[in-house]
Amino acid sequence: MVWAGIMINGRTCLHVVANGTMMGQRYIDEVLLLHVRLFRGAVGDKFGFMDDSATCHRTLTIQDCLDSEGIQRLVWSARSPDINPIENMWDALGRQVAGQNFSPTNKNTLIRALTEEWDKLPQ
Repeated sequence: MVWAGIMINGRTCLHVVANGTMMGQRYIDEVLLLHVRLFRGAVGDKFGFMDDSATCHRTLTIQDCLDSEGIQRLVWSARSPDINPIENMWDALGRQVAGQNFSPTNKNTLIRALTEEWDKLPQ
């Protein structure tokens, strides 16, 4: 699983969840506090946070964390990938990795390919 944040004129680094699953506390520790908090600080008060309504994003603990960090979540319908802008990025990333001269053969080469291609995608 991978996570990334995008905005006009910017994006986060690609965050790879290489081992295990993304549960609520892990989402707080690895995504909200490491990436989203910094993004919010860079954008300022007009920052709006949009996620994909995955179950691990909707716990009370997650909402408490967002509230304590002053991060306002945008109201977004669940299961709406066709109107979520990050889905276009995931599509572009997948096409880039699939178009490489070699196919990743294990988890490490897949992570490397995803990271390299993410960094190459234009803003």
